[in-house]
Amino acid sequence: MTDSKRKIVNDPVYGFITIDHPLIFAVISHPYYQRLRRIQQMALANMVYPGAMHTRFHHSLGAYHLMSCALTELKSKGIEITGEEEIAAKLAILLHDIGHGPYSHALESTIVEGVSHEQLSQWLMEQLNEELGGALRLTIEIFNDRYHKKFLHQLVSSQLDVDRMDYLNRDSFYTGVAEGVIAHDRILKMLTVHQGELMVEEKGVYSIEKFIVARRLMYWQVYLHKTVLSAENMLVKILERAKYLAHQGQELFCSPALRFFLYRHITGRHFEENPECLQEFCRLDDYDIMGAVKVWARHPDRILSLLCTWLVNRRLFKVVLSGEPFEQNVTDVLDRSIQDQLGIAAEDLHYFVFTGTASLRAYNVANERINILFKDGTVKDISSIDNALVSHTLAIPVKKFYICHPKIQATDVSGINIANV
Repeated sequence: MTDSKRKIVNDPVYGFITIDHPLIFAVISHPYYQRLRRIQQMALANMVYPGAMHTRFHHSLGAYHLMSCALTELKSKGIEITGEEEIAAKLAILLHDIGHGPYSHALESTIVEGVSHEQLSQWLMEQLNEELGGALRLTIEIFNDRYHKKFLHQLVSSQLDVDRMDYLNRDSFYTGVAEGVIAHDRILKMLTVHQGELMVEEKGVYSIEKFIVARRLMYWQVYLHKTVLSAENMLVKILERAKYLAHQGQELFCSPALRFFLYRHITGRHFEENPECLQEFCRLDDYDIMGAVKVWARHPDRILSLLCTWLVNRRLFKVVLSGEPFEQNVTDVLDRSIQDQLGIAAEDLHYFVFTGTASLRAYNVANERINILFKDGTVKDISSIDNALVSHTLAIPVKKFYICHPKIQATDVSGINIANV
């Protein structure tokens, strides 16, 4: 691509997105980035919302578009942003999710232990920077919040970043959940910079409150929907069983990339010491996992085959939510029922009956606050303004406990109905 060329991408959420710089086009064209086409943005949420089939590729392009709009708006208000800084900020948001593995957060600690997608994104950016002759140096500084213009990093990662703006808009669009729709265009128009930090003009307060409310609703209605939790936990249990069998020396069908991680114990140290780990990780995507799950449904190991068959055919575990931790006797009764009805050995019951927590703090007053700039020059955190909605409700963390188990015959345990419904 030469400087005179540009590419136009037709996005169903924002319309036309323009790619008009050769370095940005080179990054998007790279296999590391194209891999995001094969990783779903919302993992197994399509088990509940069939339209949620969009990918990390869609999301990162959308976030890039919003970053472009935000930078244009800030420059129109006299904020000094050089051409190099603009390109670097756009690349930082394009690459912010490049380290996501198959099924994203669902399998983040299952494929590779002790390595976050943020760390993998960092390593991949450094690899790309080396391949591109140091062209991503400023991008990496902005991504890691080491650049003196802090607002550029805040656009990439904060409680009011373009990443959140896009995934709320995009996920609500593809799921059909209208509660997630935000006024992204108005929010972008209200952005400003004061003393080097990203802020929102006073007249944008209500749009920001709506943004925070939308995020809370999307988490409980979509991302932490109990059936989504069920499907994603079942996939985690499938990978746990497959890794156990692999380390026992049993033969499992899998792609070369999946085999690399399934038959080895890979940690962050291995990535740092062996470049092959990063290369193999970049060959791994959702196709490797679901292709294996379909085949494993006929594996002779009964636990693996049961879990895979149920997931493929959407015979999902039942999930019961509670405001309090479950008593041990609840798990004990379920364990006995599963043993009696499915003939599962006691040492393997943890694949079928398990507990977990789902938590959310819609707004964290201690982390990267959203500051409102008033006309008289004063600055207040959005939770401390007069009659603030955020301070009353949304800053309070909410934690729910859940228990998962196969749907079995009606049983009532400690007042909690776990009947097959």
